Amino acid sequence: MSVELPAKVNPLSRALSDAGILAWRSLKRIPRTPDMLIYATIQPIMFVLLFAYVFGNAIPIPGFPGPRAYREFLMSGIFAQTMAFAVASASVGLADDMSKGLIDRFRSLPMARSGVIAGRVIGDLVFNAFVMLIMVICGFIVGWRWHNGIGQALAAFAILLLFAFAMLWVGALIGLSVGGPEVASSAGLIWLFPLTFLSNAFVPTPQLPKALQPVAEWNPISSIVAACRHLFGNPSPFASPDGFPAQHPVWLSLIWCVAIIAVFAPLAVRKYRSATGH
Repeated sequence: MSVELPAKVNPLSRALSDAGILAWRSLKRIPRTPDMLIYATIQPIMFVLLFAYVFGNAIPIPGFPGPRAYREFLMSGIFAQTMAFAVASASVGLADDMSKGLIDRFRSLPMARSGVIAGRVIGDLVFNAFVMLIMVICGFIVGWRWHNGIGQALAAFAILLLFAFAMLWVGALIGLSVGGPEVASSAGLIWLFPLTFLSNAFVPTPQLPKALQPVAEWNPISSIVAACRHLFGNPSPFASPDGFPAQHPVWLSLIWCVAIIAVFAPLAVRKYRSATGH
């Protein structure tokens, strides 16, 4: 009597299948918790309204007079900030799964090691794409427009999603490294505020102190913002107009995204293995 052996499963296909199932699990929670979507969009909308109508008149854009110039300058900063804050959703979600023992449950199942984290990252990426769509509508309402055609606008949105994907791996590492969702919420955001405000997101770098201008122009958030302004055709003044960040904003933004993924994705998978004893 011959024994029929189970069919051999391709590891990559298995990892993609497991990631897809867990990504769908993450997305299914959104209709059940609509307040998550509400709070995820309220903060960037408040930033748009505050800076566009309260602080905007006090922040001139060199070479671009008028209040509308600041609104077009502002929106790429808001988009990049919103994508950067994707760190929090991944860190809190994974920390919550760890504290509830859900990761241990996944460990007992015949799943790909990378599928758990990749599923969370993909689900959160789709969620952030929806948040960005809402921010685009908000931008149109306050007067923001793109001027270089739909092709370059789509390229800018693709860079923003790639940046969100990179930051989600940072969030995954933080979520697996802290003791609970409460700590993850603070640990995921506390370092992002100085990184965001020490950039060109809200204030043109020529108006920053001279010692901070090079730091702000090489900041990864500044690179994403400058690339989007370049592709949207929005105002984008630089303190060093002949420098690499000013001359090649798209290439620099791609370099930053690839570097962040190359560093933090392997660290997150390694941390998952050590945290679950795989």
